[in-house]
This record gives sequence, structure tokens and C-alpha cells, in this order.
Amino acid sequence: MQAHVLVRSSFVNQTRMGDIISSVQNPKVKRLLTLQQKSSERRKTGLFVVEGQRELEHCIAAGYEVESVYVSEAISPNLSSLTSRLSPLVSVFSITSQVYEKMAYRGSTEGVIAIVRARPMSLGDLCLPEHPLVAVLESVEKPGNLGAILRSADAAHADAVIVCDPLTDLYNPNLIRSSIGAIFTVPCVACTSAECIDFLKGNGIRILTAQLQDSHLYYDTDMTCGVALVMGTESTGLTDQWRQAADAHIRIPMLGRLDSLNVSVSTAILLFEAVRQRQEGAKK
Repeated sequence: MQAHVLVRSSFVNQTRMGDIISSVQNPKVKRLLTLQQKSSERRKTGLFVVEGQRELEHCIAAGYEVESVYVSEAISPNLSSLTSRLSPLVSVFSITSQVYEKMAYRGSTEGVIAIVRARPMSLGDLCLPEHPLVAVLESVEKPGNLGAILRSADAAHADAVIVCDPLTDLYNPNLIRSSIGAIFTVPCVACTSAECIDFLKGNGIRILTAQLQDSHLYYDTDMTCGVALVMGTESTGLTDQWRQAADAHIRIPMLGRLDSLNVSVSTAILLFEAVRQRQEGAKK
């Protein structure tokens, strides 16, 4: 009971007007929905939306600046640890359950949504170890796929994910949702393919492109050195720019009638092959 009192008190003290927002016509609610729905607004303002306690905790731990938080009146008491980590300058607004349902991008009972300031990284911001493991995605279209890849990258402890010539912005709410906050735990950079190729070659990172043509089985390819696993779209694969820049071409054996896997599945297989090889090497 005490924790519940602390949560409610924290919210009331930080709420600007002390009133519960009860209408979706409220300008604050409209602003959040616009950021959620329009990538152009996210680019223009440098703001994006994070929904869910776990995702927001990862966001805060990564040092992102939270502008405001909207909390359902039906919040769980265990949110006290989350709000205690917010700056006193962060505005926290209480909203009705009905308004929360309109604001929520996904079906959820966590009851917390935040507006956060973007912090885009460049290739120059990456701090890579001696033998880095990097996933590179060329023109991945679906934010859900990219989110799933980020989850795999986090699980494999990859050093970075580089998105080349992106067709979705890195703060798409579906990407954040599907990554379960891994967008905040794995260094992620968007750039052009040309910039990425120059960066990888300049840092001595071996480029392994996943493709069916003129390729070797992935488990016969050394991944213990610094490597970049480069994946293309499921429909067209990689462009010639990457095929020509590659140090080696690798493939996953397809034993059924289909000739491709979902890109997030393929990336996970290759990432964990690199993990396996490195763990085996460490035992010798």
C-alpha cells in the first residue's frame, strides 16, 4: 500500500495542472498521437514516443532525455521505481483509462507512455572492440523485422547494428515495440551503404554478405575476427554494391521448397553462429 501512495504522490506533484486528462481532444494527447503516427513529425521535432514500462526503463538507462510521461489512472504500483529515476523537470500527466486506450499503440495494461528526445548516432560515435560483431541491414522495409533483429543483436551481444539506406525511421513505434527496447540497448546507426562500406573497410572489419549466389555455407566461414554480417531485403536481396564490396559470400542451407527465410530469422542464425565460433575459440 505504501508503494501505491508514493506513486500517486509523485505523479500528482509532477503533473503541471494537477488534473487528470480525460479527453483525446486535449492538445497534449493530440501532440503525442501525431508523433506516434507521423515520421515527418518525429524528424521535424526530434521527438518520439516510447510505450511500456520495460521499454522506458531501457530508454532511461541508456541516457535518453525524457520530456514528458503520461500515466493511466489505473497504473500498477510497481511503477514507483521507474518514476523515481526521472528528472524532477520531467512533466508527468495522469490520464483516464479511456484516454490511455486511445493513446496506446498496442494492447497493453502497463499504463505508461512517454515523449522522448531522439539521440541519433553516427558511425563516428561507435566505440567498437578489437574484434567487433556487427549486423548490417540494407533497405529493410518492415519496422517489425528491424525490431526483431535488434532483439537478436542484444541477445548475441552484438557491438552494433547499422541500417543502410533505411526505409523506416529508427524511432518508429512498431520498431520500438517489436524490439522490446533493444533499440536502446544496442548501438544503432543509420547511414548510406557507401558510408558503411568505407567505415567497415577503414576499420578492418570483414564484410560477409548473405546471398545464395557464389557463396559458402555460413558455418564454414570464420567469424571469430571482426565481422559485419550484411543482410538484404527478402524480395530482392543485396545490391551489387554490397556484393562487390564483400570479403566473402555466405548462405544458410535451404532444404525445403522455399529459397529464403525471414530476414530477422536469418540474421539471428548468423549472429549466433558467430557467438558459437567465438565461444568455441575461447575454450581452446
